[in-house]
Amino acid sequence: MTTDIDYAQLVAAIGDAVIVSDADGAITLWNAAAERIFGFTPAEAMGRSLDLIIPERQRQRHWDGYAKTMSTGQTRYGSDVLRVPAVHKDGHALSIAFTVALLHDAGGAVTAIVAVVRDETARFTEDRKLRRRLAELEAATA
Repeated sequence: MTTDIDYAQLVAAIGDAVIVSDADGAITLWNAAAERIFGFTPAEAMGRSLDLIIPERQRQRHWDGYAKTMSTGQTRYGSDVLRVPAVHKDGHALSIAFTVALLHDAGGAVTAIVAVVRDETARFTEDRKLRRRLAELEAATA
């Protein structure tokens, strides 16, 4: 049995943010979950730089890696989950986890990078509280 999949509907419906950026780092796809997580509507995000959601202190490192990926066609993060800080439209800090995939043209050159992003701010905050509490308990028994 074959099933035709409407990929646009899939990307729109999925609970994780799907963000695609072109070779220059301009956003070319921004789904409903990206809007929910980051606060920017698709109209606000499309065509803009990924700097929209990257904390200023992380940008140089991000763009160095981005340029290397575009020039080599390879990423060391193909199957790894990356955990990094991000920024919401209103300026508050987020903790996100994401995976990346590369899109190629017919000649094999990288044309875009896809990130599938999940907001892990609540989990990160809870983990930090638990680590702090554990350190307090260990200090009290030492």
